[in-house]
Amino acid sequence: MNTSHTFRRNRVHDDAPDTEAAFRRLARLPEGPERDRVREEVTAAWLPMAYRIASRYRGRGESIDDLRQVAALALVKAVDRYDPGRGRAFEAFAVPTITGEVRRHFRDYSWSVHVPRTVQEVRNRVRVAYRELSDQGREPAVEELARRTDLPEPEVRKGLEALHCHSALSLDAPGDGTPDAEPGLAGTVGAPDPGYDTVVDRETVRPLIARLPERERRILYLRFFRDMTQQSIAAEFGVSQVHISRIINTTCARLRHHALAEA
Repeated sequence: MNTSHTFRRNRVHDDAPDTEAAFRRLARLPEGPERDRVREEVTAAWLPMAYRIASRYRGRGESIDDLRQVAALALVKAVDRYDPGRGRAFEAFAVPTITGEVRRHFRDYSWSVHVPRTVQEVRNRVRVAYRELSDQGREPAVEELARRTDLPEPEVRKGLEALHCHSALSLDAPGDGTPDAEPGLAGTVGAPDPGYDTVVDRETVRPLIARLPERERRILYLRFFRDMTQQSIAAEFGVSQVHISRIINTTCARLRHHALAEA
């Protein structure tokens, strides 16, 4: 049997390059500059087909340049792994390899929201079934999707939810359009309430304040709970404002020391 004729007959694409002789030469060449040159020539010859495979996935959320890069790297892997001695045309080996790498790229790297791989697989099955049933002119029910995919209904619901998780909206995206809406989604995101830290601090020092002498406790109460000035407190106790300031600073430092020691 003519092997060259068999390889040409097995080609699916009419413009697939004839690199059979180059691959057989590549298999015989030792490592070195000449082998690298032949390898680059073979890769360049098949690169247009790798790009065509990548273009099938255009418009799915990934740039065509990124997809072409994935396809090109997959082509290099296929060239390095191909064994012409097995009698299989390179096209039959390379096309599934490149297609698989591009699909794997979508599965593993194109999700801006982390979704477990098992959910991604369920999503793909639900997506196909959803499209097929939607061709009938109506939105398919969960029960119909479950029958079509042979999945439990809870799994179908997970798949439907995952259909909307492939990409995430930017926090700068417009709000919901209501009169009171913030300019972007960032306005709808909650933030930590600083009051919680205050509550924790107060509960921490409460038993420590209770152990203070009555005079120091009274001074702290007037300053921090009654918001009195140091001058007013000094007038009430009949001492100087400097003396009150010294008591407050010394007492607060002592409370801080004990609070950290008991933390």
